Amino acid sequence: MGALPVYRWRLAPDGYATRRQLRALGLRPGGQDVAAEVQRPRKRRDPLVAYLYRVDLAKPVRSMTPGRRAALEAAMAARRTCPNCRTDAGYCIPRSLGMCVPCSDLDIESAA
Repeated sequence: MGALPVYRWRLAPDGYATRRQLRALGLRPGGQDVAAEVQRPRKRRDPLVAYLYRVDLAKPVRSMTPGRRAALEAAMAARRTCPNCRTDAGYCIPRSLGMCVPCSDLDIESAA
């Protein structure tokens, strides 16, 4: 592959989009190579780089199958379940705590 075209921040031509922009349009890169890049200069550091894909070659996002949906729900339930009290916390357990906030508070009080 030859050198990629490089555009300045916010100056890329129409017809190119980042992965996030494609996703917002309901599209995915679909196996195509990076078509260009956008660089945002920064002081005293390397520029920020975003890769661009051609919108006309993008494919629609695959629909969620029942199996994938079940797997995703199981994974999210595991992230919400406290390993200490075995209850659904209603939010994703912080990895820094390793347990729900009430259990963490009890653990801190018992250590003091």
